[in-house]
Amino acid sequence: MTSLKTKILRANEFWVFLVIVALALVIQARSGQFFTANNLVDLANAMVVPGLFAVAAHLVLVSGGIDVSFPALASLAVYATTRFLVDQGFNGPVIVPFLMAMLLGALLGAFNGIFTSWLTVPTLIITLGTSNVFSGVMQGALNSVQIPNIPESMKTFGASSLFTVTNTQSGLQSAMPTSFLIFVVVLAIAYFITRYTMFGRGIFAIGGDESAAERAGFKVRRTKFWLYVIVGVIAALAGMVRTTSMGQMHPTNLLGMEMMVIAAVVLGGTAITGGTGSLTGVVLGTLLIVIVQNSMILTGIPTFWQGFALGLLIIVGTGVSAIQVARSRKQRASIL
Repeated sequence: MTSLKTKILRANEFWVFLVIVALALVIQARSGQFFTANNLVDLANAMVVPGLFAVAAHLVLVSGGIDVSFPALASLAVYATTRFLVDQGFNGPVIVPFLMAMLLGALLGAFNGIFTSWLTVPTLIITLGTSNVFSGVMQGALNSVQIPNIPESMKTFGASSLFTVTNTQSGLQSAMPTSFLIFVVVLAIAYFITRYTMFGRGIFAIGGDESAAERAGFKVRRTKFWLYVIVGVIAALAGMVRTTSMGQMHPTNLLGMEMMVIAAVVLGGTAITGGTGSLTGVVLGTLLIVIVQNSMILTGIPTFWQGFALGLLIIVGTGVSAIQVARSRKQRASIL
C-alpha cells in the first residue's frame, strides 16, 4: 500500500489531475458554468484536434525525438487533398478525402522518417527543416489560398454530431461532434500499440537508450521510419477534422500549434528526453491546456492573461521534465 501511494504521488498524471480539479472548481465558483453540460461538451470538442496531435507528439517524444513539423505536414496533406477534390468537382463519400489525406500524411511522414532514421542529426533540427519544406511547398508550389467551398460530404461530416446538450440556465446548445470518435479510436489504437506490441516496446526502448535497444534486437532504423509514417497519418487525420469542422480549408490555421501540443504532452508526464510517458497523461495534459484556452473566458479573464497562463504552463512542463531527467540520472548514478 505504501509503495502504491508513493507511486501515485510521484506520477505526473496525479498532480495534473489535481490541477485540473482545482482549476475547474475555481472556474465553477467564479462563473457557475464550468460543470454545465454544454461547457463539458465544448471542452470535449476542443480536445479533438490538439488531442490527435498530442498522441502523435507523445509517440515521437517517447522515442527520444521532438517533432515540430506535424502542423505543417497536416496542413500540406489536407490542403493538397482538398484542392484536388475541389478542382475535380468531387461529390463522393467523406471516406475518400480522409483516405487521401492519410495517404499523403503517410508519404510526408515517410519523408521525415527517412531523415530521422538514417541521419544522426537531432530530430528537432530535421523536423524544423521539413516543417519549412512542407510550408514552402504548400504556399509556393501549390500557391495555397483559402478554400471556402469544400466538398459537400466533408461539410456534412463536420456538421454531424453524436448528440446535442442544452444548458438549462442559458439555453445554449452544444453538439458532440462525430469526429470525437476518431480521437477515441486513435487513442485506443495507440494504447494497444504501445502496450501490447513489440513495435510499441521498441519505441520506448529507443527513447530510453538507443544503443541498448539495438543490442536487445530492436530494429532501430525501421522502427523510427514507421513511427514517423504513423505520426504523419495521425497528423493528417487531425488536419481533416479541423477542416471539416470549420467547413472550409484555411492553409495556415494549424500552423503554430506545435509548442502548445508538446507542452501538453510534457505536462502529462512524457519525458522530453524519451523513454517514459503515458497516454493517460497525454489526455490530462491536453485537457489542462484546453481548459486554460477555453474555459478561463468564463471567469472574464482577458485574452492576454490566458496567453500568460499558457506560457507559464510551457515553462512548468519543461521544468518538470528537466527534474525527471535529473532524478533518473541520479538514480542511475547511485546504482552504478
